[in-house]
Parts: sequence; structure tokens; C-alpha cells
Amino acid sequence: MGYKVAVVGATGNVGREMLQVLSERGFPIDEIAAVASERSAGREVSFGDDEVLKVQDLENFDFSGFDIALFSPGGEVSAVHAPRAAKAGCVVIDNTSHFRMDPDVPLVVPEVNADAVAGYTKRNIIANPNCSTIQMVVALKPLHEEAKIKRVVVATYQSVSGAGNAAMDELFEQTKAIYVNDPLEPKEFTKQIAFNVIPHIQDFMDDGSTKEEWKMVAETKKILDPKIMITATCARVPVFVGHSEAVNIEFENPITAQRAREILRESPGIMLVDTREDGGYITPVEATGEYATYVSRVREDPTVENGLNIWVVADNLRKGAALNSVQIAEVLVNRHLSNVVPEAASTA
Repeated sequence: MGYKVAVVGATGNVGREMLQVLSERGFPIDEIAAVASERSAGREVSFGDDEVLKVQDLENFDFSGFDIALFSPGGEVSAVHAPRAAKAGCVVIDNTSHFRMDPDVPLVVPEVNADAVAGYTKRNIIANPNCSTIQMVVALKPLHEEAKIKRVVVATYQSVSGAGNAAMDELFEQTKAIYVNDPLEPKEFTKQIAFNVIPHIQDFMDDGSTKEEWKMVAETKKILDPKIMITATCARVPVFVGHSEAVNIEFENPITAQRAREILRESPGIMLVDTREDGGYITPVEATGEYATYVSRVREDPTVENGLNIWVVADNLRKGAALNSVQIAEVLVNRHLSNVVPEAASTA
């Protein structure tokens, strides 16, 4: 049994990855539609190795008869068109931040809280979490089950692809300009991004945190456990694809680094690479294009009782966005939209 699927925002970084991941994982599709804004209508995008789709105008797109829509067009656009698609009977999996904290919309990372997908019936919408949140909670979940997490302190090192195509272009152009001594003019970022680190992602809030930092706190509590105390510092780094996180965890119960490695090695969605030697860890370059959330540098923190430090890396366009959305769709069709489990639609 196949499904009619629409990918909204199909010409953006995440939309193109959604199409690629749907094809790679053999999602059961009878019909696929690529949808984007009016200015992108008529363009062509690839679906798999052989199929080319002509982009359709979102404003006039009829979602009637479609089973699932994967949305990544920006929050303001999703606010208007996701409810329209949901009303037409299409289940929306939205990658923007607009619906994440809505109590009637499940916020899902399949390795962490797949059962929450069942809540889609309230609004016919499921929210995909923030990219930095997703990879962190995948790593935290099995450790939380073992020793109960009390507090998390995280610093992120986030790639420019998280800010879109124009941000990637800016890093490329600024890097070239530095080598030929051309003037630099930041446009997508508040300061020069090439050969620099910017401790600022999204708008500042009244308490001095940025919206990105607030998202990590609020979303982790909704997905994993509202009792966990979390503080985050999010920085943009001159990397094209792949987010990295240094995560300090304080537990209620004892847990050793060795036990943590044993747990992480067997946990879904995680690849443990931690050999404690030169190169025995994963960097964003190696995670790009991969499905896994990588964990390295697992070690005990002697400054607190029951503390660990871990290093977490993932492709933010894949596990941080497109892959997670497709995995949600796989849970949806396996558990809720059909009595028959399509062989290709696993959440592995």
C-alpha cells in the first residue's frame, strides 16, 4: 500500500533533503508532489536518481486526497498552510517552529517518544523539533532511562546550513573574499562568519537568552522530561553542514562512563565512536550525509556527583530535519494510517 505525499518547501535545503531521504528509505509512495512558493513554481527538483518533479505553487495547491505533507517552508507560511492541509484530511509533519509548543500538537523524535505520534488526531499536525534539540535528546534518552537526568548544560556549535541557502553562500563568499583581500559585508549574520564564531542564533529574549537557546530548553522538556533542568549556549560556526554539541549531564543516580558507552552503543539511532586516541571521535565533516547521531568523548565529570560529558554530532539537514520528519511519517503509516506495515517503512 502506498501513500500520496506532498513536500512543501521542496526547493529549500531541508525540502530537497526530504525528497532524497524519502527515496533512499523506500517510503511507500503512490504519488509525490513538490510544492513551494509562487516564485519557485515551475522549477524542477529531483526525487531519487531518475525522477524529476515540477514544483507546484503552494498558494493554489489542493491537499485533498493527499495522506501526508512534509512541511519546511518557514514558520509564517506553515502557520497559514499547514492548518489548511490538515483540514483537507492530510496529516502535516511540520519542520518549522510554529506548532512545536502547541499542547495539542505532538513534538516527536521517533527514537525518544514515538508513542506521542498518536496525538496527531487532535489537529492533524505533528511538529518536528529544532535541529539542535533532536540530536541531543537522541543521546540523552537512553542515559535518562538508566540513571535519570537531573541537569544538562549544553554548548552548541551549529553550521550555517541551519540558517538556509543564503547563509551557506555567505560563508563561501566571505571565505573567498578573505583570501583575495576583498571587503566583507555581513548580510545573513550579525558579524563575519568566515573564520569566526558567533554566539548568537535567532533573536534575543528578555533574560539574555536567544530564541534558539530557549527552544532547546522548552523542547527537551516537552519531548523527554519536564523535570530536567537545562541551560544552553548556542553558537554559529563556519561549518557548512553538521551541528556539534558539548553536553554536560548531571544524573540523580550513579553512572560510569563505561556503562554509558555500553548503553549508547546499543541505543537506536546512535553511533558511538569513542576510542580515546587521535581521531577517535566524530566531527561534522564525517557526519555529513549520514543518518546517525554520533556520540564521542564520553567521560566522567569529577566536579559533580554522577556527572558525564559527551560530544554529540549529527547532520542537521538529515537527522536534524529531513530524516526525523520521514521517520515520523514512517511511525505514522506503521502504527496509525494502515493495518499493514510496509516493509520499507522502518524507523531504524
